[in-house]
Amino acid sequence: MSGSQVREAARARRTREVREHGPGPGHAPLAALLGQDETCVDVYRLVIAEPGWPADRIAGRLGLTEGEVRSALDRLAGLSMLYRAGSRDIAAVSPEVGLAAHIRRRESEILAQQRELAAVEACAAELTAVYAAQRARHGNQGMEILEGVGEVRAYLSEVARNVDGELRAFLPGGPQSPEDLAASRPLDEWMLRAGVRLRTVYLDSVRNDRSSTEYAQWLARLGGEIRTIPSLPLRMLIADRSTALLPLDPEDSGAGAVVLRAPGVIDALLALFDFVWEQAVPFETGRPPATEGPSQQELELLRLLERGLTDEVAGRKLGLSLRTTRRMMSGICSRLGARSRFEVGVLAERAGWL
Repeated sequence: MSGSQVREAARARRTREVREHGPGPGHAPLAALLGQDETCVDVYRLVIAEPGWPADRIAGRLGLTEGEVRSALDRLAGLSMLYRAGSRDIAAVSPEVGLAAHIRRRESEILAQQRELAAVEACAAELTAVYAAQRARHGNQGMEILEGVGEVRAYLSEVARNVDGELRAFLPGGPQSPEDLAASRPLDEWMLRAGVRLRTVYLDSVRNDRSSTEYAQWLARLGGEIRTIPSLPLRMLIADRSTALLPLDPEDSGAGAVVLRAPGVIDALLALFDFVWEQAVPFETGRPPATEGPSQQELELLRLLERGLTDEVAGRKLGLSLRTTRRMMSGICSRLGARSRFEVGVLAERAGWL
């Protein structure tokens, strides 16, 4: 029988022994201690059972090459688990003695890791305190300033993860981009599945946008509530009837935001939201039926122009493009028979529109 056949037969015998009797007591823990090196464990167990066997005989018994056995013997000797006086004089050392140094070394490593973890935890606690102080440095008595888009987005993500009752929002500005809508989906879905009630008021102009319509329909299927109205007083978010987020500058979304927690202010903003919510039209009901009189959106446009706003600014507040705003104004002039903007105001007032 060749050497390779001998090794193969030994491997098969070893496999049968493991299947019939298991790996033996302490095999798995010892293998883990030796870095999952089961060859070392097998060699060590055989040295214990057959003291004095040389490397070639051990190799034949275990179905290993002599080089594999010698490598295992070197590692065991390095762990002080074997005593070797020569190439053929090998004896096992008690694991209690041989592994003591290794165990102490591992204990030292674990202790160092625990100290490192404690240092990381202390650093995290310090950074948390710095972060909280930074967040509150501009605010007191229920007010906090968020500077720039980055801080606002981070805060919005934090709110979405922590809200547990209700989230109310005014979202002026017209249709959002498909990318922004796609980015909102995961958090909105997470909140709705967690039982949070979402109520959002958009501008009527979003009904003209396909992406916004599809998003609203998707949100409604999950339980979200959406309504629209011709114009909104400001961008606003209220979480759990306790915290509100408002823009620092309504005309510049990049300027940052203010977080309000004062109960009196929150109550006033809740009342504002409820008033607008009652006036708004549920998205799923579709557009209000057409009438001979002006639509709510057209009336709001006339009111904005009456206040002296330009077509561009009024259209922006309604979420409309300048072209759409002017086309709507042209339609109003035609229905009233007006030949000038001044005449539009006079005739609209006579008709009871204003």
